[in-house]
Amino acid sequence: MIRSKSFGSRLSYVIIWIVLLALTALCFVPMMNMVSISFSNSSAASANQVGLLPVHFNLNSYSLLLEDGQFWRSFLISIERVVIGTSLNLLLSVLMAYPLSKTTKQFAARNIYMNILIFTMLFSGGMIPLFLVVKGLGLMNTIWALILPGAVPIFDVILLMNFFKSVPESLEEAAMMDGASKLTILFKIYLPISVPALATIGLFAIVGHWNDYFSGLLYMNNPANYPLQTYIQQLNVDMTKITDPSQLKALASVSNKTLNAAKIVVSILPVLAVYPFLQKYFTTGLVIGSVKG
Repeated sequence: MIRSKSFGSRLSYVIIWIVLLALTALCFVPMMNMVSISFSNSSAASANQVGLLPVHFNLNSYSLLLEDGQFWRSFLISIERVVIGTSLNLLLSVLMAYPLSKTTKQFAARNIYMNILIFTMLFSGGMIPLFLVVKGLGLMNTIWALILPGAVPIFDVILLMNFFKSVPESLEEAAMMDGASKLTILFKIYLPISVPALATIGLFAIVGHWNDYFSGLLYMNNPANYPLQTYIQQLNVDMTKITDPSQLKALASVSNKTLNAAKIVVSILPVLAVYPFLQKYFTTGLVIGSVKG
């Protein structure tokens, strides 16, 4: 490829890099500040003396989090929710998106179901009716109360439906001539070539399930059943419950500000660990799944 060597092209190239580096700094600097606060002394954090490096480095905020048995219980509950919830979201999205990707000649009730889906995107019954439904079904204080209310993400269904529309019809026709059933076509042809779209909606589901804290407050009466985000959102430094002098000395450098920073750092680590493996599919799946209606 021949590249222009003109001054204007070089200048534009430099400007683009400067803009990208500035945007990177806007995202990176606040995160570094939050990490530094979590490792700093409470007095330095309260006085806003912490920049990009910790002041009076200590691990007491993380010790308070990690030495608590409830933290690990809530962590496992969130892992369970992510695994079951994401699997269910993907399964139901695929099973709904495939028939909706067909024409009305192939699926006569397609427009009826599409109108229902769009209506639910624009209007909802509200928090109180949803709470009464969950309670009436006996799902309170169970993992299913966190999963089933959002089991069919409509946006993901539409995204996947548009992706399925981009698959050449000749592939399905050839499979049908060989005697393949609809389910065989779906799982043997559509899904293998839909990895970018599945990775995209899978990432949406993982982040959504992991970051949600309000459902735990709403549907869990027992704090022992809180998912991780609900647990750390409720966690505060309470010196009145500590009688061990060594613990009191250690927690003297911990405040709600440093603890909140540690909460944020701990809660984003699993997502940061998963994202690099799905990022390469993210742009492709999002673009292809949104350009064809």
